[in-house]
Amino acid sequence: MAEEKEKKAPKKEQKKEAKEARKLEELQKQLEECRKQLEENQVKIQQEKDDYLRLMAEFETFRRRSAEDRLSLISSASADTIKGLLPVLDDCERAIKILEGSSDEAAKEGTHLIYDKLTAYLKTRGLEVIEAKGQKFDTDFHEAVTQFPAPEESLKGMVIDVVQTGYTLNGKVLRYAKVVVGA
Repeated sequence: MAEEKEKKAPKKEQKKEAKEARKLEELQKQLEECRKQLEENQVKIQQEKDDYLRLMAEFETFRRRSAEDRLSLISSASADTIKGLLPVLDDCERAIKILEGSSDEAAKEGTHLIYDKLTAYLKTRGLEVIEAKGQKFDTDFHEAVTQFPAPEESLKGMVIDVVQTGYTLNGKVLRYAKVVVGA
């Protein structure tokens, strides 16, 4: 009987070892599957993160563009309004020139008051006069209406007279100065 027990003991150990080897193989397969799944999940997470970052960048771009568009719309609306007031400003300048020879002080004073208030308001909105008379002719700011023979050599290519005043609004030309250029 002792011999039988000795024969059964190695068989039991072999069965036990075989069972443990199968379990170990099974656990290794499960571990490998878990590693594959972990790698797949990490790739998916990285893709989701990239997509999220792209989406955030696109949203930031959209937000910035819409803010720029709003500012552009507001500035173009104010430019149109101010452009509509320029003929009134021109009429005030003409009235002041006509009234210089007049003896009616009230008319002179009233016209100057209106002109000064209007120009002060428009300056607060970014309107500036384009200085042209005596300046070198510049196509970025001036529009030549005609050329006139220059009385002096130094006046060639220079603005001799201003027919209509030009204006810039916040650094952009709103209306070109119409000028007479010395030839």
